[in-house]
Amino acid sequence: MSTLTQRSSGLVQRRTEASRSAAAADRERGSGDEDYEPRRGDEQDDDDSGDAKETRLTLMEEVLLLGLKDREGYTSFWNDCISSGLRGCMLIELALRGRLQLEACGMRRKSLLARKVICKSDAPTGDVLLDEALKHIKDTQPPETVQSWIELLSGETWNPLKLHYQLRNVRERLAKNLVEKGVLTTEKQNFLLFDMTTHPLTNNNIKQRLIKKVQEAVLDKWVNDPHRMDKRILALIFLAHSSDVLENAFAPLLDDQYDLAMKRVRQLLDLEPEGESMKSNTNELLWAVVAAFTK
Repeated sequence: MSTLTQRSSGLVQRRTEASRSAAAADRERGSGDEDYEPRRGDEQDDDDSGDAKETRLTLMEEVLLLGLKDREGYTSFWNDCISSGLRGCMLIELALRGRLQLEACGMRRKSLLARKVICKSDAPTGDVLLDEALKHIKDTQPPETVQSWIELLSGETWNPLKLHYQLRNVRERLAKNLVEKGVLTTEKQNFLLFDMTTHPLTNNNIKQRLIKKVQEAVLDKWVNDPHRMDKRILALIFLAHSSDVLENAFAPLLDDQYDLAMKRVRQLLDLEPEGESMKSNTNELLWAVVAAFTK
């Protein structure tokens, strides 16, 4: 995950030294890669949440957390969308961290789904799943499209020579990440014929902040323009919907709030990814993933 901007604290006499340290860190970060540009919206979260570094969540972890049943500690057995949704999260997370991009559209203006995914930087992200996906994409020649990578990373391919691209036990690995961050805990449950490892919620504050963030994006903080929205929030709404877990964030709302929230989500879903990707201050790969799920 991205290195996070630390808050200044402590006694007055330490502020000068802290400022110098922060400036040095900023210079060091600026000379590295583009991890930090998409995280601007997270600076706002600092004021609201007060979360420590270990409670920062990736898009994959946020989508999984929205899908997990709090007490039972597992996702719905009937949800067959979340697997591909999590792979879409990985592609967008890597794009927002400056690791991936789409190839140039060319003179003939290829569509988003026809353009190949290119490795922009192979610098480690610090997340095992993201680094594993990044290595697959970097080492694959010729490059594949967004749609192909979602299928390959999910194991949804008829080509036995490409089965090695599948990322295995993704939900379990993400849940373990959330256990390490103090969000979930680990238990064993007996289901008559077999035992299953589950991960019930242990820190409800973090999940409630996540739900509030999603709700506010389409209610109190609605800007009626996807390009003025924080890219991570925008991606979270699209991918939570594609993973069939967005409803969980809106379930606590009153009826009129729920209707308004869903109306605005529908406005986002009705956008044309091709046109949106051509506007300024946009991330083409984000819209390519959206196109893959909404086509």
